[in-house]
Amino acid sequence: MRTEYCGQLNLSHVGQQVTLCGWVNRRRDLGSLIFIDMRDREGIVQVFFDPDRQEAFNLASELRNEFCIQITGTVRARDEKNKNSDMPTGEIEVFATDLVIINRSEPLPLDSNHENSEEARLKYRYLDLRRPDMANRLKARAKITSFVRRFMDDNGFLDIETPMLTKATPEGARDYLVPSRVHKGKFYALPQSPQLFKQLLMMSGFDRYYQIVKCFRDEDLRADRQPEFTQIDVETSFMTAPQVREKMERLVRELWLDVKGVELGDFPQMTFAEAMRRYGSDKPDLRNPMELVDVADLLKEVEFKVFSGPANDAKGRVAALRVPGGATLSRKQIDEYGKFIEIYGAKGLAYIKVNERANGLEGIQSPVAKFLTAEIVEAILARTGAADGDMIFFGADNAAVVSDALGALRLKLGRDLNITEEGRWAPLWVIDFPMFEDNGEGGLTAMHHPFTAPKDMTPEELKNLPETAIANAYDMVINGYEVGGGSVRIHNSQMQQTVFSILGINEQEQREKFGFLLDALKYGTPPHAGLAFGLDRLVMLLTGTDNIRDVIAFPKTTAAACLMTEAPSFANPAGLAELGIQVVKKEKPASEEMPEND
Repeated sequence: MRTEYCGQLNLSHVGQQVTLCGWVNRRRDLGSLIFIDMRDREGIVQVFFDPDRQEAFNLASELRNEFCIQITGTVRARDEKNKNSDMPTGEIEVFATDLVIINRSEPLPLDSNHENSEEARLKYRYLDLRRPDMANRLKARAKITSFVRRFMDDNGFLDIETPMLTKATPEGARDYLVPSRVHKGKFYALPQSPQLFKQLLMMSGFDRYYQIVKCFRDEDLRADRQPEFTQIDVETSFMTAPQVREKMERLVRELWLDVKGVELGDFPQMTFAEAMRRYGSDKPDLRNPMELVDVADLLKEVEFKVFSGPANDAKGRVAALRVPGGATLSRKQIDEYGKFIEIYGAKGLAYIKVNERANGLEGIQSPVAKFLTAEIVEAILARTGAADGDMIFFGADNAAVVSDALGALRLKLGRDLNITEEGRWAPLWVIDFPMFEDNGEGGLTAMHHPFTAPKDMTPEELKNLPETAIANAYDMVINGYEVGGGSVRIHNSQMQQTVFSILGINEQEQREKFGFLLDALKYGTPPHAGLAFGLDRLVMLLTGTDNIRDVIAFPKTTAAACLMTEAPSFANPAGLAELGIQVVKKEKPASEEMPEND
């Protein structure tokens, strides 16, 4: 039906007859001439209708935005004064000789000239995707996935599919369950990741595997998460953690060079402990130069219990965050930042404004100054590197609260005060994560997943000192986003059973949930390691948006709903009966029932 795409026409087509198919992006009726901007997936071109072609001209007078049309015409060069440098096709236009209206459009529920609510955009997603910005993001996504496939193929990785209907295995989030009609009362689970299957592929001898695969997690959502998301899943045998990181770093460096024309350079490495100490986050945004500085040793003897309590507690932390030029913040702004960190469990935000550092106590302004000596103030200013005009914020609580609160405050201040260098890329590897973390109930949970190997520990040593274990795990972080994570896997049956036991999974549960894995580990399992990238997040970064829904064709809301199809929906009762499922409505307590009318 077409000979060319609208957005690919240029001066080389001048004089040629072309046939285009697409939509009316804009129409301008000048009386003697009718102009339209015609759009397809590749871009926009100007088309004009002349009364000399009466039939086409008359039909063009009926055109409105989003009419689906076909035109045939001749490509002409524009006069110098009429060239449009803002359009890739701005040097040419098409003189239409024939017009076919394929389909008319009703008035649009979306306004193409104004901002639409995200709810409206998601409800009418098929219209939203016609916008050039959205179309370009999905085209970029296709280019990125194509590049990844070529890289993986060129480096000896095999694309192998793994099952979508599988066994529920605990991986940190709730499973999406699929009932079986054949096996009534039993359920499949949609995979949270292909983790166990890719390990089994290593045991099967496929030493380099990859897959671009859908994963499913039923968890409370945030702005950058979706219930179904796409991973670039990678696994290798007989490769060390540094070798895996080198290979995956090269993939990302070449991807950035291909898509953005940017050389990222070598990625620095930082341990989890250092990242939390300096930035309060295991995915630090290194474009922001501000760092957390520990000052507990300076405040152990002060009478201010908010400081001295955590300073003398082995599980406490007192840290300072120097904000360059922050002394200009008003009391109202400081109070707003204090409320902000309450989200992270902090109880308040102490501060010191540095007006004239050379004047010691007299040169600062602080509600806690009366508790501090001149020597303590000078030591804090020296350690933080504070200068005149700076602000120092303090966090004092248990270590986790201080890291979370000041880490989040650091990011917010970086954005609010334009401290973060938005124009550059800052990748890094975060390594040496703790194997386990406190589950809040007196037990331990795996920080990554229960198939991650510890560093330099025997099963006996791990069993005796699990809290000290360091995981052979690594995350790739770019501009404060975790874009990928992986680890060396456990390839020893005894070690795997030890980890399960530490996590409170008894032998019977181990057999029920992971029997197939434990059996496979008995038969010459090779050492193996891998990594998974979040494709959606990579595309989000490469296309310059901060909304993950912008790079997914048909995303869900933060309530895990599709506004376009109105999913999830109630199932047909007959279908449920065939599956042996009955939906039971939860009865309201008597206190919630509406009273009867007298």
